Amino acid sequence: MSTLTVPFESLARTTSTVNLPVPAPIADADRKGLTKKETAADHPTWCPGCGDFSVLALYFKLIEKRKIWHEKITTIAGIGCSSRFPYFVQAHGAHFIHGRALPFASGVSLSRPDLHVFVFGGDGDAFSIGGNHFNHTARKNIKMTYCVMDNFVYGLTKKQTSPTSPIGFKSKTDTWGAVDQPINPMKQAVSAGATFVARTSATNPNHVLAMMEAAMDHDGFSFIECLSECVEFFPGAFDASNPRKGGKFENMPEGHDVTDELAAYKLAGEPFPGRFGIFYKVNRPTKNALEAGINTAAQAKVAGKKDWEILQATFNRMK
Repeated sequence: MSTLTVPFESLARTTSTVNLPVPAPIADADRKGLTKKETAADHPTWCPGCGDFSVLALYFKLIEKRKIWHEKITTIAGIGCSSRFPYFVQAHGAHFIHGRALPFASGVSLSRPDLHVFVFGGDGDAFSIGGNHFNHTARKNIKMTYCVMDNFVYGLTKKQTSPTSPIGFKSKTDTWGAVDQPINPMKQAVSAGATFVARTSATNPNHVLAMMEAAMDHDGFSFIECLSECVEFFPGAFDASNPRKGGKFENMPEGHDVTDELAAYKLAGEPFPGRFGIFYKVNRPTKNALEAGINTAAQAKVAGKKDWEILQATFNRMK
Protein backbone atom coordinates (compact mmCIF):
# COMPACT_ATOMS: atom_id res chain seq x y z
CA MET A 1 0.00 0.00 0.00
CA SER A 2 1.31 3.44 -1.01
CA THR A 3 0.67 6.83 0.57
CA LEU A 4 -0.71 10.07 -0.83
CA THR A 5 0.48 13.49 0.37
CA VAL A 6 -2.46 15.89 0.65
CA PRO A 7 -1.93 19.61 1.44
CA PHE A 8 -4.41 21.29 3.75
CA GLU A 9 -4.68 24.58 5.60
CA SER A 10 -4.84 24.48 9.40
CA LEU A 11 -6.96 26.73 11.58
CA ALA A 12 -3.83 28.82 12.21
CA ARG A 13 -3.66 29.29 8.41
CA THR A 14 -0.38 27.44 8.15
CA THR A 15 0.12 24.93 5.38
CA SER A 16 0.94 21.34 6.40
CA THR A 17 0.66 17.90 4.85
CA VAL A 18 -0.89 14.64 5.94
CA ASN A 19 -0.14 11.15 4.62
CA LEU A 20 -3.23 9.12 3.75
CA PRO A 21 -3.16 5.43 2.79
CA VAL A 22 -4.03 4.74 -0.85
CA PRO A 23 -5.26 1.20 -1.57
CA ALA A 24 -3.61 -0.55 -4.47
CA PRO A 25 -5.88 -0.88 -7.53
CA ILE A 26 -7.64 -4.21 -7.88
CA ALA A 27 -7.03 -5.98 -11.16
CA ASP A 28 -10.19 -6.90 -13.07
CA ALA A 29 -9.18 -10.55 -12.98
CA ASP A 30 -9.26 -10.46 -9.19
CA ARG A 31 -12.59 -8.69 -8.90
CA LYS A 32 -15.59 -10.74 -7.90
CA GLY A 33 -18.59 -10.61 -10.20
CA LEU A 34 -21.46 -8.46 -8.96
CA THR A 35 -24.35 -10.31 -7.38
CA LYS A 36 -28.04 -9.59 -7.94
CA LYS A 37 -28.15 -7.98 -4.50
CA GLU A 38 -25.44 -5.54 -5.56
CA THR A 39 -27.10 -4.62 -8.87
CA ALA A 40 -30.79 -4.65 -7.94
CA ALA A 41 -32.35 -1.29 -7.07
CA ASP A 42 -36.05 -0.56 -6.58
CA HIS A 43 -38.47 -3.46 -6.37
CA PRO A 44 -39.97 -4.02 -9.86
CA THR A 45 -43.48 -2.65 -10.19
CA TRP A 46 -44.70 -4.89 -13.01
CA CYS A 47 -47.89 -6.89 -12.65
CA PRO A 48 -47.40 -10.33 -11.05
CA GLY A 49 -46.65 -12.84 -13.80
CA CYS A 50 -45.31 -10.29 -16.31
CA GLY A 51 -42.66 -11.75 -18.60
CA ASP A 52 -40.42 -8.73 -18.01
CA PHE A 53 -39.46 -10.13 -14.59
CA SER A 54 -37.70 -12.98 -16.37
CA VAL A 55 -35.71 -10.65 -18.62
CA LEU A 56 -34.62 -8.49 -15.68
CA ALA A 57 -33.50 -11.55 -13.67
CA LEU A 58 -31.45 -12.76 -16.63
CA TYR A 59 -29.90 -9.33 -17.10
CA PHE A 60 -28.69 -9.52 -13.50
CA LYS A 61 -27.36 -13.01 -14.22
CA LEU A 62 -25.56 -11.76 -17.34
CA ILE A 63 -23.91 -8.95 -15.35
CA GLU A 64 -22.68 -11.41 -12.74
CA LYS A 65 -21.60 -14.12 -15.18
CA ARG A 66 -19.71 -11.79 -17.50
CA LYS A 67 -18.24 -9.72 -14.65
CA ILE A 68 -19.56 -6.37 -15.82
CA TRP A 69 -18.59 -3.85 -13.14
CA HIS A 70 -20.83 -1.07 -11.88
CA GLU A 71 -18.85 1.56 -13.77
CA LYS A 72 -19.35 -0.36 -17.02
CA ILE A 73 -23.08 -1.12 -16.76
CA THR A 74 -25.14 1.17 -18.98
CA THR A 75 -28.90 0.56 -19.02
CA ILE A 76 -31.07 2.82 -21.18
CA ALA A 77 -34.79 2.70 -21.96
CA GLY A 78 -37.63 4.79 -23.35
CA ILE A 79 -41.20 4.76 -22.03
CA GLY A 80 -43.47 1.80 -21.33
CA CYS A 81 -43.75 -1.10 -18.91
CA SER A 82 -40.53 -2.71 -20.10
CA SER A 83 -38.77 0.65 -20.24
CA ARG A 84 -38.84 0.89 -16.46
CA PHE A 85 -35.72 -1.29 -16.54
CA PRO A 86 -33.20 1.41 -15.50
CA TYR A 87 -35.16 2.04 -12.28
CA PHE A 88 -34.55 -1.52 -11.20
CA VAL A 89 -30.80 -1.67 -11.93
CA GLN A 90 -28.33 -0.15 -9.47
CA ALA A 91 -25.91 1.25 -12.04
CA HIS A 92 -25.44 3.95 -14.64
CA GLY A 93 -28.32 4.43 -17.05
CA ALA A 94 -31.19 6.63 -18.12
CA HIS A 95 -34.97 6.43 -18.43
CA PHE A 96 -35.27 8.58 -21.55
CA ILE A 97 -38.28 10.00 -23.41
CA HIS A 98 -40.79 7.95 -25.40
CA GLY A 99 -39.29 6.33 -28.48
CA ARG A 100 -35.99 8.20 -28.16
CA ALA A 101 -33.90 5.67 -26.24
CA LEU A 102 -31.83 4.70 -29.29
CA PRO A 103 -30.60 8.23 -30.21
CA PHE A 104 -29.57 8.77 -26.59
CA ALA A 105 -27.89 5.35 -26.45
CA SER A 106 -26.10 6.14 -29.73
CA GLY A 107 -24.50 9.18 -28.15
CA VAL A 108 -23.38 7.14 -25.16
CA SER A 109 -21.96 4.37 -27.36
CA LEU A 110 -20.09 6.73 -29.69
CA SER A 111 -18.62 8.86 -26.90
CA ARG A 112 -17.74 5.97 -24.57
CA PRO A 113 -16.36 3.08 -26.63
CA ASP A 114 -15.25 1.34 -23.43
CA LEU A 115 -18.89 0.68 -22.46
CA HIS A 116 -21.33 -1.86 -23.81
CA VAL A 117 -24.72 -0.18 -23.95
CA PHE A 118 -27.88 -2.17 -23.22
CA VAL A 119 -31.20 -0.68 -24.34
CA PHE A 120 -34.56 -2.11 -23.27
CA GLY A 121 -37.97 -1.27 -24.69
CA GLY A 122 -41.37 -2.52 -25.75
CA ASP A 123 -43.18 -2.92 -29.06
CA GLY A 124 -44.74 0.56 -28.87
CA ASP A 125 -41.56 2.36 -27.85
CA ALA A 126 -39.50 0.50 -30.47
CA PHE A 127 -41.78 0.21 -33.51
CA SER A 128 -44.31 3.03 -33.19
CA ILE A 129 -43.01 6.36 -31.91
CA GLY A 130 -39.45 5.05 -32.05
CA GLY A 131 -39.73 3.18 -35.35
CA ASN A 132 -37.69 5.64 -37.39
CA HIS A 133 -34.89 5.66 -34.83
CA PHE A 134 -34.86 1.86 -34.88
CA ASN A 135 -34.28 1.80 -38.65
CA HIS A 136 -31.48 4.35 -38.61
CA THR A 137 -29.65 2.92 -35.59
CA ALA A 138 -29.73 -0.47 -37.29
CA ARG A 139 -28.43 0.77 -40.65
CA LYS A 140 -25.65 2.80 -38.98
CA ASN A 141 -24.60 -0.33 -37.07
CA ILE A 142 -23.94 1.49 -33.80
CA LYS A 143 -22.53 -0.87 -31.19
CA MET A 144 -25.20 -1.69 -28.58
CA THR A 145 -27.68 -4.40 -27.61
CA TYR A 146 -31.37 -3.56 -28.03
CA CYS A 147 -33.75 -5.97 -26.30
CA VAL A 148 -37.40 -5.37 -27.14
CA MET A 149 -39.92 -7.06 -24.85
CA ASP A 150 -42.77 -7.55 -27.28
CA ASN A 151 -46.17 -8.28 -25.72
CA PHE A 152 -48.41 -7.39 -28.71
CA VAL A 153 -50.28 -4.71 -26.74
CA TYR A 154 -49.91 -1.30 -25.11
CA GLY A 155 -49.93 -2.46 -21.50
CA LEU A 156 -48.86 0.66 -19.61
CA THR A 157 -51.81 2.63 -21.01
CA LYS A 158 -54.24 -0.22 -20.34
CA LYS A 159 -54.83 -2.20 -23.53
CA GLN A 160 -54.60 -0.42 -26.85
CA THR A 161 -53.57 -1.94 -30.16
CA SER A 162 -49.78 -1.86 -30.64
CA PRO A 163 -47.74 -2.10 -33.88
CA THR A 164 -47.34 -5.86 -33.33
CA SER A 165 -50.92 -6.68 -32.25
CA PRO A 166 -52.32 -9.50 -34.42
CA ILE A 167 -55.22 -8.91 -36.79
CA GLY A 168 -58.50 -9.38 -34.93
CA PHE A 169 -57.14 -8.35 -31.53
CA LYS A 170 -59.85 -6.43 -29.65
CA SER A 171 -58.63 -3.47 -27.64
CA LYS A 172 -59.82 -0.08 -26.44
CA THR A 173 -58.71 1.47 -29.72
CA ASP A 174 -60.01 -1.39 -31.91
CA THR A 175 -63.14 -2.65 -30.15
CA TRP A 176 -64.15 -4.35 -33.42
CA GLY A 177 -60.78 -6.09 -33.71
CA ALA A 178 -57.50 -4.84 -35.18
CA VAL A 179 -57.46 -4.64 -38.98
CA ASP A 180 -53.98 -3.21 -39.62
CA GLN A 181 -51.17 -5.50 -40.74
CA PRO A 182 -48.80 -5.93 -37.76
CA ILE A 183 -45.10 -5.20 -37.97
CA ASN A 184 -42.77 -8.19 -38.21
CA PRO A 185 -39.78 -7.16 -36.01
CA MET A 186 -37.47 -9.80 -37.48
CA LYS A 187 -38.13 -8.73 -41.07
CA GLN A 188 -37.79 -5.07 -40.18
CA ALA A 189 -34.49 -5.57 -38.34
CA VAL A 190 -32.95 -7.61 -41.17
CA SER A 191 -34.09 -5.24 -43.93
CA ALA A 192 -33.04 -2.14 -41.94
CA GLY A 193 -29.45 -3.36 -41.75
CA ALA A 194 -29.05 -4.75 -38.23
CA THR A 195 -26.00 -7.01 -38.13
CA PHE A 196 -27.31 -9.26 -35.35
CA VAL A 197 -30.97 -10.31 -35.23
CA ALA A 198 -32.31 -12.84 -32.73
CA ARG A 199 -35.60 -13.93 -31.19
CA THR A 200 -36.41 -15.51 -27.85
CA SER A 201 -39.16 -15.85 -25.26
CA ALA A 202 -39.31 -14.88 -21.59
CA THR A 203 -40.65 -18.35 -20.79
CA ASN A 204 -37.32 -19.92 -21.85
CA PRO A 205 -34.76 -18.32 -19.48
CA ASN A 206 -31.74 -20.33 -20.64
CA HIS A 207 -32.40 -19.26 -24.21
CA VAL A 208 -32.86 -15.61 -23.21
CA LEU A 209 -29.47 -15.60 -21.46
CA ALA A 210 -27.79 -17.29 -24.43
CA MET A 211 -29.19 -14.65 -26.82
CA MET A 212 -28.11 -11.82 -24.50
CA GLU A 213 -24.57 -13.18 -24.32
CA ALA A 214 -24.35 -13.64 -28.09
CA ALA A 215 -25.70 -10.13 -28.66
CA MET A 216 -23.25 -8.61 -26.19
CA ASP A 217 -20.32 -10.33 -27.88
CA HIS A 218 -21.32 -9.06 -31.32
CA ASP A 219 -19.45 -6.00 -32.58
CA GLY A 220 -22.33 -3.97 -33.94
CA PHE A 221 -26.05 -3.27 -33.51
CA SER A 222 -27.56 -6.34 -31.84
CA PHE A 223 -31.34 -6.70 -31.80
CA ILE A 224 -33.30 -9.22 -29.74
CA GLU A 225 -37.06 -9.60 -29.87
CA CYS A 226 -38.21 -11.25 -26.64
CA LEU A 227 -41.83 -12.40 -26.43
CA SER A 228 -42.96 -11.20 -23.01
CA GLU A 229 -46.55 -11.91 -22.05
CA CYS A 230 -48.76 -9.15 -20.63
CA VAL A 231 -50.81 -11.26 -18.24
CA GLU A 232 -53.15 -8.36 -17.48
CA PHE A 233 -54.16 -7.15 -20.95
CA PHE A 234 -53.22 -9.96 -23.37
CA PRO A 235 -53.03 -13.21 -21.38
CA GLY A 236 -52.19 -16.31 -23.35
CA ALA A 237 -50.80 -14.35 -26.30
CA PHE A 238 -47.75 -16.59 -26.56
CA ASP A 239 -49.10 -19.95 -25.37
CA ALA A 240 -48.39 -21.32 -28.86
CA SER A 241 -44.64 -20.87 -28.19
CA ASN A 242 -44.69 -22.31 -24.66
CA PRO A 243 -44.36 -26.13 -24.43
CA ARG A 244 -45.68 -26.02 -20.84
CA LYS A 245 -48.96 -24.70 -22.25
CA GLY A 246 -49.18 -27.04 -25.20
CA GLY A 247 -47.16 -24.89 -27.56
CA LYS A 248 -43.93 -25.44 -29.44
CA PHE A 249 -40.59 -23.64 -29.07
CA GLU A 250 -38.85 -24.23 -32.39
CA ASN A 251 -35.18 -23.32 -32.74
CA MET A 252 -33.51 -22.34 -36.00
CA PRO A 253 -33.41 -25.19 -38.54
CA GLU A 254 -30.26 -27.26 -38.39
CA GLY A 255 -27.65 -25.91 -40.75
CA HIS A 256 -29.18 -22.41 -40.99
CA ASP A 257 -26.56 -20.01 -42.36
CA VAL A 258 -26.80 -16.89 -40.16
CA THR A 259 -24.96 -14.86 -42.81
CA ASP A 260 -27.66 -15.55 -45.43
CA GLU A 261 -29.89 -12.48 -45.40
CA LEU A 262 -32.53 -13.97 -47.69
CA ALA A 263 -32.77 -17.15 -45.60
CA ALA A 264 -33.17 -15.07 -42.43
CA TYR A 265 -35.91 -13.00 -44.06
CA LYS A 266 -37.78 -16.11 -45.20
CA LEU A 267 -37.59 -17.68 -41.73
CA ALA A 268 -38.95 -14.45 -40.28
CA GLY A 269 -42.05 -14.90 -42.41
CA GLU A 270 -43.06 -18.27 -40.93
CA PRO A 271 -46.51 -18.32 -39.24
CA PHE A 272 -46.65 -17.49 -35.54
CA PRO A 273 -45.06 -18.58 -33.23
CA GLY A 274 -42.25 -18.98 -35.76
CA ARG A 275 -38.62 -19.77 -34.95
CA PHE A 276 -36.32 -18.81 -32.10
CA GLY A 277 -32.59 -18.19 -32.05
CA ILE A 278 -30.17 -16.17 -34.18
CA PHE A 279 -31.73 -15.33 -37.55
CA TYR A 280 -28.96 -13.18 -38.92
CA LYS A 281 -25.40 -12.28 -37.96
CA VAL A 282 -22.74 -10.62 -40.11
CA ASN A 283 -19.67 -8.50 -39.56
CA ARG A 284 -19.72 -4.97 -40.92
CA PRO A 285 -17.76 -1.92 -39.77
CA THR A 286 -19.54 -0.15 -36.91
CA LYS A 287 -20.23 3.56 -36.91
CA ASN A 288 -18.09 3.63 -33.77
CA ALA A 289 -15.04 2.38 -35.69
CA LEU A 290 -15.73 4.48 -38.77
CA GLU A 291 -16.09 7.71 -36.80
CA ALA A 292 -12.97 6.92 -34.79
CA GLY A 293 -11.11 6.65 -38.10
CA ILE A 294 -12.49 10.00 -39.28
CA ASN A 295 -11.43 11.64 -36.01
CA THR A 296 -7.93 10.15 -36.20
CA ALA A 297 -7.48 11.36 -39.79
CA ALA A 298 -8.70 14.86 -38.88
CA GLN A 299 -6.36 15.06 -35.87
CA ALA A 300 -3.40 13.96 -37.99
CA LYS A 301 -3.88 16.99 -40.25
CA VAL A 302 -3.35 19.39 -37.35
CA ALA A 303 -0.73 17.44 -35.44
CA GLY A 304 1.70 19.69 -33.59
CA LYS A 305 -0.44 22.81 -33.93
CA LYS A 306 -1.71 24.81 -30.98
CA ASP A 307 -5.45 25.26 -30.44
CA TRP A 308 -5.37 28.91 -31.51
CA GLU A 309 -3.54 28.01 -34.70
CA ILE A 310 -6.22 25.49 -35.61
CA LEU A 311 -8.94 28.07 -34.94
CA GLN A 312 -7.09 30.72 -36.97
CA ALA A 313 -6.77 28.37 -39.93
CA THR A 314 -10.50 27.65 -39.73
CA PHE A 315 -11.33 31.36 -39.64
CA ASN A 316 -9.02 31.98 -42.60
CA ARG A 317 -10.90 29.44 -44.70
CA MET A 318 -14.17 31.24 -43.92
CA LYS A 319 -13.00 34.54 -45.37
